[in-house]
Amino acid sequence: MDTRLLFQDPATFTTPLLAAFAVDIATGKDAEPLVALMTTSDAISNAAARVLGAGEFKATLGETLLLHAPSGLKAERLLIVGVGKVKTLSVNEIRKGAGTAIRALKPRGLRELAIALPEDHALSDEHLESLPCLLMSRALVEGAELAEVDYDTYRSDRKDLSVQALTVLASESDKMTRAEIQSGFEEGLILAAAQNFTRSLVNEPGNVLTPTVLGQRAAAMCAEVGLRCEVHSTAKLHELGMGAFWAVSQGSAEPPALIVMTYEPAGSPAGGPVLGLVGKGITFDTGGISIKPSEGMEKMKYDMAGAGAMIGAMRAIAQLKPAVKVIGIVCSAENMPDGKAFKPGDVVTAMSGKTIEIINTDAEGRLVLADGLHYAKTLGCTHLIDAATLTGACVIALGTLNVGLFSNDEATVESFQAGLRVSGEQFWRLPCTDDYRDQIKSQIADIMNTGKNRYGGAITAAMFLKEFVGETPWIHLDIAGCAWNDESKHWLANGPTGIAVRSITEWVRSY
Repeated sequence: MDTRLLFQDPATFTTPLLAAFAVDIATGKDAEPLVALMTTSDAISNAAARVLGAGEFKATLGETLLLHAPSGLKAERLLIVGVGKVKTLSVNEIRKGAGTAIRALKPRGLRELAIALPEDHALSDEHLESLPCLLMSRALVEGAELAEVDYDTYRSDRKDLSVQALTVLASESDKMTRAEIQSGFEEGLILAAAQNFTRSLVNEPGNVLTPTVLGQRAAAMCAEVGLRCEVHSTAKLHELGMGAFWAVSQGSAEPPALIVMTYEPAGSPAGGPVLGLVGKGITFDTGGISIKPSEGMEKMKYDMAGAGAMIGAMRAIAQLKPAVKVIGIVCSAENMPDGKAFKPGDVVTAMSGKTIEIINTDAEGRLVLADGLHYAKTLGCTHLIDAATLTGACVIALGTLNVGLFSNDEATVESFQAGLRVSGEQFWRLPCTDDYRDQIKSQIADIMNTGKNRYGGAITAAMFLKEFVGETPWIHLDIAGCAWNDESKHWLANGPTGIAVRSITEWVRSY
C-alpha cells in the first residue's frame, strides 16, 4: 500500500472515500450516546450532521456509517468510524479505527482512500486526556497498514482486494506539530512493516518455513536493514554444549538453526546496557513422543511466533536506531516423534550445566529458551526479554486478550509497562516468586521440565526459565493466547497478529 501524509484540509481532497473518526462524549453512566467528530473541519461536520443527529449511529468501536455524495466535500463518499467512548479513548482506539476503515473499504472494490487525522482538540469534553499528535499519527498508520494484509496466501482462487493507496490528511499548520505528525507517521510505517514481516513468517506452513528457511529469511532481513547476522546449526549447538536445545532438535530430519542478530549503534556508551531478545522458534510442534491430540495440531506452525516477534523487533530497531546495543537470539527447531527423539524420563544437560529431567516432551519451548537465555548472557547481555507461545495454561488463565508477563526485576517491568501506552498491546503480570520453585524440583536431576501437577502451568514454565537467567534482569512473555487471531475483528484479518513486536521495540527504546 502506497501510504503518504499530506497537510491539507480534508474537505478539499479529492478521493473515492474519506474516513473520519467519531467518539461518544456522553459522560453519565446511563447517558444516551452523544456523538462528536474528531475533526475541526466544519465541512465534514456539516456533511454528517443530519444523519448523526438522527441518533442511529452510536460511535461504538468498529461501528461504521457510509454516506454517499457528501455535501461540501470533494470526496465521493464519507465513512464515519466509531472509536468508542471519550473516557476510554487512547491511541489504541485510533489504531483500531484506522484498521476498521481499511477493512470496510476492501470488499467494496475501492482501491484508495484518505483518512482525516483525528484532532483531539476538536473535543471540548473535560474528561478527555490529550493524545499527542505524534502518537495519533503513528497509531493511525500502524492500524491501517496492519489491516491491509490478508492471509489467504496459498489459495488458488485468491481475490485481489488490496488497498493500493492511503493518504493521511492533517490540517494542522503549526510547524512544531507538523514535525511531530511527520515523525509519528514515519515511525508508524516502520513498526507496521516490522509487525507485518513477523506475521508473514508466522503464517507460513511448517513444510515451507523450516528452521533453515527461518534462518535464511532472518539473514536476508538483516542484510536489508544493516544488522549483523549469524546462522548456526548442529555443530554449533554441540560446540556450545546446548544439550537442552539439541534434545528438542534431535527427533527431526530438519536441522536446527541458532540465529544471532546484532544491532550495535555507533556511539553507544561503553559499559552501557546490552539488551538480549530471545525467541522460541519451534517451526512445527507435534509434541514429540508426548504427542499432541490431532485436533488443532495444524496451528502448531505458529509455535515460532516468539521468534517471529524478535526478528520483527530487530527489524524495527535497526531502522529506529535507539542508542543501545541489542542482540536478538532465535532458537529454532522442529519437535518431532522420530526414533531418535528425546523421551520422557531422559536427563539432558543445558548449556549452563544444569541437568533437566524430561517429564513431557511437549514442554519443549522452555528447553530451547533455556539455552538461548544462557547464551545471551555469555554474549554480554545485561537485560533479557524472551517471547514464546509457551503454555496452554496461560491461554486458560488470560484468554486471548492479554499476554502473560513474568519477571524477576521491578525496574525492568516498569520500563516495559511504560511503553504500553504507546504500543497499545495488553499484558498481565503473573507471579514468578521463589515459593513456586518446589514445583519443578526433580529427584534425579536439578529440575524437571514441567511442574509436579497441572496447576499454575504458565508459572512453573516461567520458573523453569528463571533458573537460566540468574540475577540478570529479565522479562518473559507467554504469547500463546495472543499470537493468532481466530475471532472476527473489524480492524484485523484472521490469522497471525505479530503480537509483542511494538512493545518489545518500545522497551528497547526506553534504554
